[in-house]
Amino acid sequence: MQRIDELDLCHLNWDDPEFAADPWSHFDEARKKHPWLAKTDAGYAVFELKAIRDLLGNDGNLRPSFDGIAEIMECKGSPWGRFCEEQMIALPDKEHKLLRETFAAKFTPRYANQLRPIMRETMERLLRDWAPREKIDFEEFASYYPVSVMAQMVGALLEVIPGLRESMETLGLAFAMDKTKVPELDKAFLHMDKFAHDLVAERRANPHREGDETDLLDMLIEAGNEGGISDRQLYDLLIFLFVAGYDTSKNVLTYMMHLMTDNPEIYERCADDPEYCRKVVEETLRMFNPSSSFRATSEDVVYRDVLIPAGTMLFFNLNVSGRDPTAFDDPEKFNPERPIDPARRHVAFGLGKHMCLGQYIARAQLQEGIHLIAQHMRSPHEVGEKDWRPFPGVWGIKGLPIEFTPA
Repeated sequence: MQRIDELDLCHLNWDDPEFAADPWSHFDEARKKHPWLAKTDAGYAVFELKAIRDLLGNDGNLRPSFDGIAEIMECKGSPWGRFCEEQMIALPDKEHKLLRETFAAKFTPRYANQLRPIMRETMERLLRDWAPREKIDFEEFASYYPVSVMAQMVGALLEVIPGLRESMETLGLAFAMDKTKVPELDKAFLHMDKFAHDLVAERRANPHREGDETDLLDMLIEAGNEGGISDRQLYDLLIFLFVAGYDTSKNVLTYMMHLMTDNPEIYERCADDPEYCRKVVEETLRMFNPSSSFRATSEDVVYRDVLIPAGTMLFFNLNVSGRDPTAFDDPEKFNPERPIDPARRHVAFGLGKHMCLGQYIARAQLQEGIHLIAQHMRSPHEVGEKDWRPFPGVWGIKGLPIEFTPA
C-alpha cells in the first residue's frame, strides 16, 4: 500500500487556457502513469469512471469542501464566501439530509414532465426571435433558455432575465479558482440574493388563491414551512437552483449543437422524433458535461491499495469520465444508439447523497430544446472560432458562431 502523496502521478496544469480546449488528451497522458489518479495544484484528480463510481457513490467518508474552496479563493466572510460554506450541499450531514429530504420529493420525473409545456413555450418564443437571423452565437442563444424556464417556474417577471443571466454568467466562473474574481462573484451573488428575497416577499404578500395553479416557488415555500427551513436557507436554495440549472443546460445544449454540426443525420432525426432526442441527450451527457465535483476526505480512505489521508482534496472529473476507454467501447464516437450498461452509465449528475436534484428537469429541458431547435434551424454549421471556459470550473464552450437555414 502507498500513500497518495508517494505515488508517481502526472501533474495536470489545468490552469492553462489550452488545457480547457482539450482536457481529454491530458487525461490520456495521466492514465499512462496511473489508471485513475493525477495531481493538481489544489489536490488530486480522480478521472476513471469506476473509481468515481466507487468513491463518490459511497461518500460517507467524504465531505464537500466548500470551506477549502473559500480558503483557496481567500473569500471567507464575503457574501459569496458565506454562500459557499452554507449552501445546501456544503452543510454537515444532518442539516443536509433535512434540507434534501424536504425538497427532493418535489423534484420528480413526473414534475419535470409537467414543466414540458413551459419549456416548449419558452424555446418557441426564443426561436421566433433568433431563428430568422441565420447567423448567431449559439452559446448566447442557449443561455436565455434555462434562465427563462426557471423564471417562469417560480413566477418571476421576464424583465428580470437579463440581470439574472449576467449574474449567473459570473457565478459560473466561481470554481475556476481565480481569486481575482471574488469582487465580481460577491456582486453577482448579492444581485441573486436580492432577487430571491424580493421574489419570496412578493409571493408571501400575494399568495396564490385556493384553486389557482401552484408553481415551484409555492412548493419550495410550503416545503420549507413544513420542514422548519429558515428563510436564509430558502433564499440560498433558490439561488443554487438557478445557478446549477443555468450552466448545466446552457453548456450541454451548446456542446450538443457542436456535436450536431458534425452529425447532420442525427440532427435531422431530432427534428422528427422527440423520443430519439432522449438518446441524443444521454449520449451528449456521456461525451460532455460541465461539472467536476470536489470532496475532502473526512477520515483516512484506502482504495485499491492507495491510502488517501484525512483532509485530502479530491476532484472527481465527471466531465471527462464519459470518455474513459476502460468503460466505453470507441468512447470518442457519438452514438445515440449506444447500449447503456447501468454499471457503466455516465455520471453527469453526480452520485451519492449529493446527486443533482434537478436532473430530471435538465434532461427534459434539453430534450425539448434540441427537438424544437432542429425543426427551426436547418443545416447548422460552425463559422468561426470557439473559445472555452476555464477548467475545472463550470467548463464548456464559450462562444459558438453558427450559420443555418431558417425553417
